[in-house]
Amino acid sequence: MINHSLKLPISLKVSISIFIVFWLIIAAFPFIWTLWGSFKIEADFFSKADWMNALFAPRTIAEKGGAFTGDGYYGAWVQENFWQAVINTTLVCFFVVGTSLTIGTLGGYALSRSSYKYTFWLLITALIFRAMPPITLVAGYLLPFYEWNLWGHLATTVIVLVAINQPFTLWMLHSFFQKIPKELDESAKVDGCTQFQAFRHVIIPVMWPGVITTGLFSFLLAYNDFAITSMLLSQNNQTMMPKIASFMGTTQTEGNVMFAVAAVVSTTAPLFIMVMFFQRQIVSGLTAGAVKG
Repeated sequence: MINHSLKLPISLKVSISIFIVFWLIIAAFPFIWTLWGSFKIEADFFSKADWMNALFAPRTIAEKGGAFTGDGYYGAWVQENFWQAVINTTLVCFFVVGTSLTIGTLGGYALSRSSYKYTFWLLITALIFRAMPPITLVAGYLLPFYEWNLWGHLATTVIVLVAINQPFTLWMLHSFFQKIPKELDESAKVDGCTQFQAFRHVIIPVMWPGVITTGLFSFLLAYNDFAITSMLLSQNNQTMMPKIASFMGTTQTEGNVMFAVAAVVSTTAPLFIMVMFFQRQIVSGLTAGAVKG
């Protein structure tokens, strides 16, 4: 029996392995370096005299009695109440993702099954709004928020983020729904389901990887946003990104860089965990075009 499998030369396998390891090191280095530096003092991690101080931490040892210190995390989480920013971010992300997916799944499904010509132009209009810089859309909300005394609250920020994110969510879910054969809807109706029951019990289970993928992108928009949240939230209601920026200080206000470094590590670590946990669903969602009836 002839073996048609492709066998790569050993030298090529070694070269590929070296490249992958090198790429992983380069990609992971910024986070690993930041994680390492978060346990040092500023004089070592940002030493201008010798960058090796960040590795061997002579001043950290002299001041703290050891090569590592948790002062950055204590200062960020306890002294500056970073935990409150984490709670605010969690609330914003929860409501942005929940609202975006609810509207996006219903709207995307309806548009994917619609035969009207206005469907195309509606999607094009949504795409135009999505292509605009989000910061230009925020200006339109500021005046009514100020007049109605709504500025600075988490709820108003959720509304704006949903409005900005919705065109993307609608487009993405619409493309996923179009890959699902309409025969599934018709078969469900023959079995006695209504249109909504067919959507809920037949289409959504097939669409689940696409919903998770879209939800992840919606989550990242709300989680990583700085410009919108810094403009719409008061200092008492800051999410994580504006809070980290406040640790850096300004020309008028002295900041604490190590608080910011520790907060960056605290913010980035959950993203790694989440992506690793949902990696299969993400891949399935991004390859949803292979769904067959």
